[in-house]
Amino acid sequence: MVKVALLVRLEAKPGKVAEVEDFLRGGLPLVQEEPDTTAWFALRLGPQSFGIFDAFDSEMGLQAHMAGKVAAALMEHAGELFSEPPQIERLEVLAAKLPADDEDEAL
Repeated sequence: MVKVALLVRLEAKPGKVAEVEDFLRGGLPLVQEEPDTTAWFALRLGPQSFGIFDAFDSEMGLQAHMAGKVAAALMEHAGELFSEPPQIERLEVLAAKLPADDEDEAL
């Protein structure tokens, strides 16, 4: 059961929108290597506003993600891509609907 999540808000620097999109799309293969990341979404919130939403079954999964490759890449490229530091919000998940494990295998 998903218990905790992160919402990361990102504001692209002028002229960096396409690079931010590419950066976020490039994060998917990295996060697919994280067995404890239950759900991960890269989002476009507005013309220059982006976000990442990810969810975890446990605090351990969240901490592993924060110490992983995606978080490291985000911080490494923050200065060149974003007009302000990423705003990371920790969330408590009250309810969620996710595919059942056997549905994932059928895909």
